[in-house]
Amino acid sequence: MIVLKILGIIFSIVVILFVVTFVIYFFNLDMKLMALLIKPMTKFYDWSKARRDAKKLKEREKAGAEKAES
Repeated sequence: MIVLKILGIIFSIVVILFVVTFVIYFFNLDMKLMALLIKPMTKFYDWSKARRDAKKLKEREKAGAEKAES
């Protein structure tokens, strides 16, 4: 009896996941979400790139100063 309950729960979960996946596919929700996220992701990328570039420049200046002292 418990095995049937477990199989029923697993089957229900599979059906629910299929329905959710079908709705996402049918209404193209994944691409709509990506369209909404382009601006924030671009801002974050530009911000993190500026941080990385500033860190590299600082390291180069530090290495150049150490080399000049030698």
